[in-house]
Amino acid sequence: MLIAHSKLAQQVGLQKSQIFIADKGDIVEYKNDKMRMSGRVQAGNILIDGIGVGDVGNIVLRDRKLLSQDGIFTVVITLSRRQKKIAAGPEIVSRGFVYVRESEELLEESRKLVHKIVEKYVNKDTFEWTNIKQEIRDTLSSYLFQQTKKDQ
Repeated sequence: MLIAHSKLAQQVGLQKSQIFIADKGDIVEYKNDKMRMSGRVQAGNILIDGIGVGDVGNIVLRDRKLLSQDGIFTVVITLSRRQKKIAAGPEIVSRGFVYVRESEELLEESRKLVHKIVEKYVNKDTFEWTNIKQEIRDTLSSYLFQQTKKDQ
């Protein structure tokens, strides 16, 4: 935009020497009816998030960028250890990954895969939640990539 404004200024008669395109931190000084570049100060982006200023870290920004590009696909399931069965779910929550109305078959197949994995584990003598989560993650990641060519 600065370059476009510079060209516009030249079209209306200003000389290139009268036009300044400053970068972040450049000091443009106006004194005695003359302008000149007179130095630099340290400058960068200040990020505002809600009521906080400058408190958004690089990790948060990276996560937001990934979410904006890839979306999120989450499985919610409630298990009863005592009864060794699924108490509720599995429910699939997808935001920005696939358009839900056009992907009912994909979501239903994902639910079936999760249900099958959980049933396999809850019927065992020992109940290892870590193993269940890992197998769900691995199986769904592979299935979703095959179907959508998107990484999860």
